[in-house]
Amino acid sequence: MRDAAERRELERSSGRRLGGMAGLAALTGLAWAARDVPLALGGRLTGARAERAARSPQFRDGTFHNPPDARSATAEPGRNLLWELFFGKQKRRPSAPVPLLRPTAAPTDAEPGRELNVIWYGHASALVEIEGRRVLLDPVWSERCSPSAVVGPRRLHEPPVRLDELPALDAILISHDHYDHLDLPTVRALLAGQDAPFVVPLGVGAHLDRWGVPAERIVELDWSESHRVGDLTLTATAAQHFSGRGLRRDGTLWSSWVIAGEQRRVFYTGDSGYFAGYAAIGAEHGPFDVTLMQIGAYDRAWPSIHMYPEEAVAAHLDLRGGLFIPVHWATFNLALHDWAEPVDRLWAEAKARDVRLAVPRPGERVPVDDPPPVDGWWQAVA
Repeated sequence: MRDAAERRELERSSGRRLGGMAGLAALTGLAWAARDVPLALGGRLTGARAERAARSPQFRDGTFHNPPDARSATAEPGRNLLWELFFGKQKRRPSAPVPLLRPTAAPTDAEPGRELNVIWYGHASALVEIEGRRVLLDPVWSERCSPSAVVGPRRLHEPPVRLDELPALDAILISHDHYDHLDLPTVRALLAGQDAPFVVPLGVGAHLDRWGVPAERIVELDWSESHRVGDLTLTATAAQHFSGRGLRRDGTLWSSWVIAGEQRRVFYTGDSGYFAGYAAIGAEHGPFDVTLMQIGAYDRAWPSIHMYPEEAVAAHLDLRGGLFIPVHWATFNLALHDWAEPVDRLWAEAKARDVRLAVPRPGERVPVDDPPPVDGWWQAVA
């Protein structure tokens, strides 16, 4: 009896030790997984950067604000968004791999000084080739758009090229500081592999500063302010959105962007709800040869911060846009709609309103003056 009791006590003791070791291993694993999270949250406005932000017409009561005519979201009583997220019937992933292309060589028959091509890499990441310059928009190459490498929205497709395969860049534009637009590992890679400046809205430089980007490579702009890169003028323009990488919101500015050469003009929405400011931007900076318009991650619960595809078409017309290229879809699940619904709705609306449209596969170069016809490629993998 004594031997049996001793064996049971030994087993219990061993079990406790194993349980303790398993718990320690789990805590160690969590700590390892979260090791970069504090850094990924970014920096805060202090010193001269905070003083400059305080002078902005967009800044009051300690935060940045949307344009005065911005709409507000309306609550929907009785709707359970969390239930829809886990149990909704939406098809939020493709049924087959999203087709990727490696960019072909840039056309050589463009009239000198009028080169204009766009390569969409997925979500909001794109390269604008304009009059011999290259401008990268909102680059995110990580597997997840999250402060953590192990939790958060995961890619529906791989990047079509590696970051070290990008050509030499002249500027890197950031629209705002959300994780699907500003990504720590991507910034680190571009810091090491490129010499281009990061041109960002007010306050976003605090994140870059914390991540080791030297001051001479950070250009912060308020709405209506511009920065010259060779013969290009990069202008921050208004948007209707919000910002924040942690619990604090609106501590940095968000913006759309105008990329203007000597002859060609490009507009990029960043993230935004539809607002009257698009017509004003079109009147001041347009017409645009091409617009890159956010079409995905919308919902009736947040209509003020992301446009529906039909609203994006209306904004494109307000802007006096030529070719429409959709972005902010197909790469990350950030809303409750079917993954391909945004582009189906866009295609129908573009036909109805006689809007020139190009829907590239990730990695496909689009010559703006001779875009490929829309072929519905996403429907084969929907």
